[in-house]
Amino acid sequence: MGIIDKAMIETWVLPHLTVGTRGFDTTVPLTEIVECIFYRLKTGCQWRELPTKQFFSDKILHWNSVFYYRNKWSKADCWRTIWINILSKNRQFLDMSSVEFDGSHTPAKNGGDAVGYQGRKACKTTNSLFMSDNQGVILAMSTPQEGQHHDLFQIQELFNEICVLLKEAGLDLKGLFLNADSGFDSADFEAACAQEEIIANVKENPRNSANSERPVPESGQHVFDDELYADRSVIEPHRRTDANAWIDGFKALLVRFEFSVKNWMSLHFMAFSVILLRKIKRREKV
Repeated sequence: MGIIDKAMIETWVLPHLTVGTRGFDTTVPLTEIVECIFYRLKTGCQWRELPTKQFFSDKILHWNSVFYYRNKWSKADCWRTIWINILSKNRQFLDMSSVEFDGSHTPAKNGGDAVGYQGRKACKTTNSLFMSDNQGVILAMSTPQEGQHHDLFQIQELFNEICVLLKEAGLDLKGLFLNADSGFDSADFEAACAQEEIIANVKENPRNSANSERPVPESGQHVFDDELYADRSVIEPHRRTDANAWIDGFKALLVRFEFSVKNWMSLHFMAFSVILLRKIKRREKV
């Protein structure tokens, strides 16, 4: 029933889960707790509806205890650490010939941190920025912002946050080719990319004034490569693409019920980890 097998959990997850000064205060195998947390991520069920009897071989843990461990590890940034380690040790499975960048709104039903009303969605949402490789494997996300903000809100700070995570994983950003849609056609975004020596291939936004402060290339025209931009289909939110199809497979991510931003981000880092570990396992079988 596991989302990923126990061997992968023991190899990639358990070494990065925090312990107290007296070790873990449970006699239940940690692999079973992690499997239960992943099950909830996959199905999106309410915590009180967790089928704990199916996961625990000896002593059955109450759903409240599983919830406690999820929160404990989220607050300690364990899932982010796990994802960085998986990325750093498996860079050969990524396609960094180009990366794709976009924002995504998620309906938020319980309110919470970084939630605001989004007119286009006609509901309260939370908005995050995502970067994927050329296969659609999502590499990183930014801290969620309130839904009323557009994708360029605090773009330099949030883009830097994504770059910091990637550099922690040992990914070389210099000369990286990045595709982004016209919503990111701004001087601030191009400056953020330039600071990391990333080549930004951003579709021109016709609404931008000809008197924009963005530096004009020597050609006097906006530089844009249509053929390379076509790769952007792997992350485009309104299409059924690799990145979104994989993420949509985790029902807990379709609608945000998490009040805490840390818990919400942790769910994504878990999903990123599962997606790449499954990909690695398939490659190893070939």
